[in-house]
Amino acid sequence: MGTTVLSLRIDRELLDRLRDHATKRGMSVQDYVIGTLMRDDFDQRFQTAVEETEKFYGVT
Repeated sequence: MGTTVLSLRIDRELLDRLRDHATKRGMSVQDYVIGTLMRDDFDQRFQTAVEETEKFYGVT
């Protein structure tokens, strides 16, 4: 699996909050943001799977 660079511009307040959250977890800001994105992606895929299963079984 290769990597790609993603560059984004965020305001100082948000960066400070990200640093605080990352520091509390002993992580870098980069690792914290990547972990958050991966978790959100999993949550969305899981929710889609649940919805598809409910459709299949006719649960509403």
